[in-house]
Amino acid sequence: MREPTYKHDNEYYYQILRKNIRKYRKAQNLTQQDLADMTDMSREYICDIENESRRKHVTVAVLGRIAEALGTPIGKFFEG
Repeated sequence: MREPTYKHDNEYYYQILRKNIRKYRKAQNLTQQDLADMTDMSREYICDIENESRRKHVTVAVLGRIAEALGTPIGKFFEG
């Protein structure tokens, strides 16, 4: 049986998540502080998540809190 070939690594998906979290936040005219307040996280943590150079990874629970705060289905964050 042939081994599966994967096209993307974790960083690829984290880049998509970062881009989409920022996109949906800005579409609602929210600042990072607004989103932090809505999710009970710090603004610095939201900044870390959105900033590609910081390479901050999020848990599914954190992603769920962000999705809920933005009123966005969690799957939308994975759309490339």
